[in-house]
Amino acid sequence: MDRLNKNLENLISKSVKILYMGKNEKFKLVSDFKPKGDQPKAIKKIVENLKKGVRNTVLLGVTGSGKTFTMANIIAELNRPALIISPNKVLAAQLYSEFKTFFPHNHIEYFISYYDYYQPEAYIPQTDTYIEKDASINEHIDKLRLKATSSVLNFRDTIVVASVSCIYNIGSPANFKKFSFLITKAMKFSRVDFTRRLVSMGYTRDDLEFKRSTFRLRGSIIDIFPSDSDTFIRIETSNKIEKILEVEPINFNPIRELKEYIISPTSHFITDIYDIEKAIETIKQELQERYNELKTQGKDLYAERLKQRTLYDIELLKTTGFCHGIENYSRHLSQRPPGSRPICLLDYFPDDYILFIDESHISIPQIRGMYEGDRSRKQTLIDYGFRLPSALDNRPLKFEEFEEIRPNTVFVSATPGPYELSISKDVVEQIIRPTGLVDPEIEVHPYKDQINYLIDEIKKRIEKKERTLVLTLTKKMSEDLSSFLNQKQIKSRYIHSSMDTLERLDIIEKFRKGDFDVLVGINLLREGIDIPEVSLVAILNSDVSGFLRNKTTLIQIAGRAARNACGKVILFADEITDAMKEAIEETNRRRKIQIEYNQKHKITPQTIKKNFVVYEELRKQKNKNAVKVIEEIEKNINPQNLDNVIEELEREMRNAADNLNFELAIELRDRIKMLKEMKAK
Repeated sequence: MDRLNKNLENLISKSVKILYMGKNEKFKLVSDFKPKGDQPKAIKKIVENLKKGVRNTVLLGVTGSGKTFTMANIIAELNRPALIISPNKVLAAQLYSEFKTFFPHNHIEYFISYYDYYQPEAYIPQTDTYIEKDASINEHIDKLRLKATSSVLNFRDTIVVASVSCIYNIGSPANFKKFSFLITKAMKFSRVDFTRRLVSMGYTRDDLEFKRSTFRLRGSIIDIFPSDSDTFIRIETSNKIEKILEVEPINFNPIRELKEYIISPTSHFITDIYDIEKAIETIKQELQERYNELKTQGKDLYAERLKQRTLYDIELLKTTGFCHGIENYSRHLSQRPPGSRPICLLDYFPDDYILFIDESHISIPQIRGMYEGDRSRKQTLIDYGFRLPSALDNRPLKFEEFEEIRPNTVFVSATPGPYELSISKDVVEQIIRPTGLVDPEIEVHPYKDQINYLIDEIKKRIEKKERTLVLTLTKKMSEDLSSFLNQKQIKSRYIHSSMDTLERLDIIEKFRKGDFDVLVGINLLREGIDIPEVSLVAILNSDVSGFLRNKTTLIQIAGRAARNACGKVILFADEITDAMKEAIEETNRRRKIQIEYNQKHKITPQTIKKNFVVYEELRKQKNKNAVKVIEEIEKNINPQNLDNVIEELEREMRNAADNLNFELAIELRDRIKMLKEMKAK
């Protein structure tokens, strides 16, 4: 098996090296700030390690020490492509937004799961219940995923911010590149060959509904709406390409003239007829082997079920090149050997890229656990004749496979996990914050009279116009405590995972703005709450054992108060657990280093103002931006182009949400609703 994976590794490596265009644009870091505190030392050390080929480095950066800015400086100095893996979509979106700000002139991409809703195929033997796969794909995210892979293959100045879904199976980079199409001004042109090439890439001709992944022909003009773009390409032709224009899709205004353009396929799983014919032969071969095996075991029902389902899929593949659940045949379509690892986003990068694993104490366990959960579900489908055994090869990477193919890696966390610490010779500490802020003071208070004590502490913060975070153990406790505080005339809201992402982020935005003073929750780490106005973090039931009160979680939660010069943490407990003791000792160790540094350099800690200013700027610009965007799109509105206007407003709404500008997104959503009502009348 190791030899098979090694052969596959060599094949992918050679393919990417041959096909990788890798234009040598340089990263240009744009920032008003220079590295300060521990940042210069951390940047220098990690750059040296990566240049020397050190495979594992830990960046232990406390909350608010500017870890993202450190990563940006490392990438700019080394001028290498980079992949940044984040543990969830919210944190990935925040990183994506920050890196777009740092590198406005480079290719910053976003790669997360494109499912808005996903119900995997499954079978429950106990009740003889088959659950068919049901999914809703977010076309906007699909576009960003395609754009990410295209940028990685074509531009060296590319940074991809991804969730852990990047270790799942996608199509071959060699195939994706083979079907990509570079057009240049003055190149020879044949209309028949050109359109045939577009169709082979998954594009369809549609002269009426012009949208992503379609093209249309109008005399000597060909319009192509790329699968990874919000604008379309217009080609003016004779016996050669006379002009290439990028065009805005609503009013058809030219944006710019191009010398060349790379048209990417419409899917990562693009295949040609020859590949499908070869796949069908190997699928038939596997079907016969598995059919005979089930018959021999006396499982006639399962054998006939498998035969019927697989032959139906084969017929669809023959006639349309597609079937429901085509990903289960990905091993056959890519002609990989049985048991070999899947091809994933990591295979698209050149050999010298840098991998950053953000919040590694969370991300590494996620990567480690994905394979087993996926396998157990599929094994049941195989055992009962719903799928061929090769369906197991459509999977995420095993952790061992991830370890084998990942490049030189920087593990980034305020509390690195045991795994990354055990494999890293170098732990680079970034404890001194550029602002001079120190870790918050930690106080332990008994349960007796805890709520009255908490209310007194909250009121002190309200007088100073500061905020408070309170952490409980259950949703019910969060709701009840929030209700109780409101009865005591303290403006409070609760937040938990039952709320959808947009609602949670909206509550956080209102908290930052000061609409209420206390936010109550269970695990507020997943939201990436770094709010300078938070000067008090109160943790109830701190002495209860469990992952919500272990050393790592307590240090991470305490860090939520580290962006305020008056930061304080109260642990409510009747005894000091080992986790509490270790968290307090580590926090005090960091405080000592930070205070000594400030005294030596005569630094007075300053509460961070940047985030609040950024929010205020967005708030002030909201109406102006909304009016400007809407007026620009709607200035030429008429009954004939109403659908196009609605589509463009929806695109702007998604862009606003991606950039965490939810007020503008809501404004656009309301305008879309109004236009749809007008259309219905």
